[in-house]
Amino acid sequence: MNTNQNAAGWNLQNSYTSLPEAFYTKVSFNPVEAPNTIVVNEQLAKELGLNIAELKNEGMAAVFAGNTAPAGGEPLAQAYAGHQFGNFTMLGDGRAILLGEQITPEGQRFDIQLKGSGRTPYSRGGDGRAAIGPMLREYIISEAMHGLGIPTTRSLAVVTTGETVYRETELKGAILTRVAESHLRVGTFEFATHVRGKVDEVKALADYAIKRHYPEAAGEDQPYLALLKEVIKQQAALIAKWQLAGFIHGVMNTDNMTISGETIDYGPCAFMNTYDPATVFSSIDRQGRYAYANQPRIGGWNLARFAETLLPLFHEEQEKAVEMAQEAMYGYSDLYQAHWLAGMRAKLGLFHEEKEDEALIGELLNLMQEHKADYTNTLVALTFNKLEDTGMNCAAEFTQWHEKWEARRGRQEESKADSDELMRNSNPAIIPRNHRVEEALAAANIGDYSMMEKLLTVLKNPYAHTPEQAEYAKPPGPSAGDYKTFCGT
Repeated sequence: MNTNQNAAGWNLQNSYTSLPEAFYTKVSFNPVEAPNTIVVNEQLAKELGLNIAELKNEGMAAVFAGNTAPAGGEPLAQAYAGHQFGNFTMLGDGRAILLGEQITPEGQRFDIQLKGSGRTPYSRGGDGRAAIGPMLREYIISEAMHGLGIPTTRSLAVVTTGETVYRETELKGAILTRVAESHLRVGTFEFATHVRGKVDEVKALADYAIKRHYPEAAGEDQPYLALLKEVIKQQAALIAKWQLAGFIHGVMNTDNMTISGETIDYGPCAFMNTYDPATVFSSIDRQGRYAYANQPRIGGWNLARFAETLLPLFHEEQEKAVEMAQEAMYGYSDLYQAHWLAGMRAKLGLFHEEKEDEALIGELLNLMQEHKADYTNTLVALTFNKLEDTGMNCAAEFTQWHEKWEARRGRQEESKADSDELMRNSNPAIIPRNHRVEEALAAANIGDYSMMEKLLTVLKNPYAHTPEQAEYAKPPGPSAGDYKTFCGT
């Protein structure tokens, strides 16, 4: 087995164990009965320096299932805490095992984690397992996000376990292999500060985050303040990309915000069809805390919690430390708005700024909401000048808006052809439509993976605007009703 594993290209290190032992627990595997690999991300495997042929053999299915460790792997579960819907609680990797950090041929470092691999000391009474639907859902959505150019954890493989998972019904068990720049979360820092309460441990965690993600911050006069500012920058850019794509995370708890700026934990997430800022899909978000329009504000709230954990490292006087944190936080809203406006300008083929642009964009969004227009398809219709596909072309207000927009495009030096190309590269032809994802998952539940494979293929390059993507770009019909998502835990 070790020979096969080395041939597979594993090059694992375990820098996380350099942290104080309170941040993790070394664990034993929870073997499953009959592991079977049902999907492998061959392109990602190649980028990681892994041998695809070896990954597909029977031994690698055992690795992806957590039956055996890859060469160099030292399984552990990470401890963290977090604010869930505003309430603080102790958490941790209750159903995930970190195998180690793969060092790629280019020298990059990525966590390799098994999700759904069984109980850990942080399971809080849960079985630590996962069902095939949620694991394939994360695979599909995370790879779609990658195709859209949105920073995200990636999915390397999904295996079935040959075992049954019991939720409301009996479900097929599965395990996802997740790849991330790291699994450091705002909640990891909250664990260090609010659970452990030891400044030296907070410092050790911050030093580790700086070394791993923001090494340039180490040379600053205030390295920990520089860390905060870098995380603010990354999250402002990330959430702007979510909004631009119509993505709704669904559960923006602080344990689901990464220090690296990657999207993580695809539970009750979904993409918006009809444009409505109040859109909520999650069955557990009854108050709309994490609605589409609220995501930028919640991002700021989460970052404020991160800033609080670093206060002892900013200055020995708390009042001064708070002032420093507040000054850094003041920049978040402006950063987010700048990223969002730049993205919306690109979607409308606008290369440069004019002070009226925000009003022009806002007017379009208001019209889309009023006419219940599809967010993604309306922007594609504008891209290809198919106004009849917007569903608004008969409205006088839309005609007036369109004239203003064309006049705005005409005032820039770049040609209309250049503007059209910018729009094609900024407006995806396809998103993972909720009904299409559900169709693929329903087929997978009965052993048919062909629908999932086709969906993954068309989602790989969403800006291609190919004829093959057209069928997948259609929104659900009226009979689909209200769509609800679930955490899948």
